Formats: sequence, structure tokens, C-alpha cells
Amino acid sequence: MSIKVRIPTPLRKITNGADEVAAEGGNVSEIIEDLEKNYPGLKERICEPDGKLRRFVNIYLNDEDIRFKKNMETELKDTDELSIIPAIAGGRC
Repeated sequence: MSIKVRIPTPLRKITNGADEVAAEGGNVSEIIEDLEKNYPGLKERICEPDGKLRRFVNIYLNDEDIRFKKNMETELKDTDELSIIPAIAGGRC
């Protein structure tokens, strides 16, 4: 099944400037593998070497953080959308 994945600005150089791409897979882990196949280098920027999501990267399934679901094993439906969101830090209050 094809899922729409929203790509943040810092990773768009890997997706040839695309802010949205399609990826195939039944869960988040399979989507990331498909993204890596089509856009080499993307996985290493969002995942640790052991395959877990990096601490400073969030992935949202529709409007919910996958860490509050089944994380990388979160199942997907045709109508779902994933958003890769880098954590933002810094600045002053």
C-alpha cells in the first residue's frame, strides 16, 4: 500500500526537493525501508544504527506520535499520512 510521507526541509535535498513522497509498506518500519531504497541516506538521518528512531526525530501518523502507538511497528492504512518532524531546540524564553 502506498502512504504519503511529508518530508521536512532539512531532508529535502535527499528527496530532490520534494516535500511529500509516496512509500510502500504496511508499518512504519517498512515505509522507512522503502524510503531508504528510493532515497539513499534518508534512513541514517532519522534512525539509529540499530533501526530505532533517533531521539531528535518524531514521526507522526496522521496527528499522533508513533511513540504513543507501536513505534516502528505501527500498522498503516491506505488513507494514513506520515510526517517526519525533526525536534526543534534552542533559543531563549
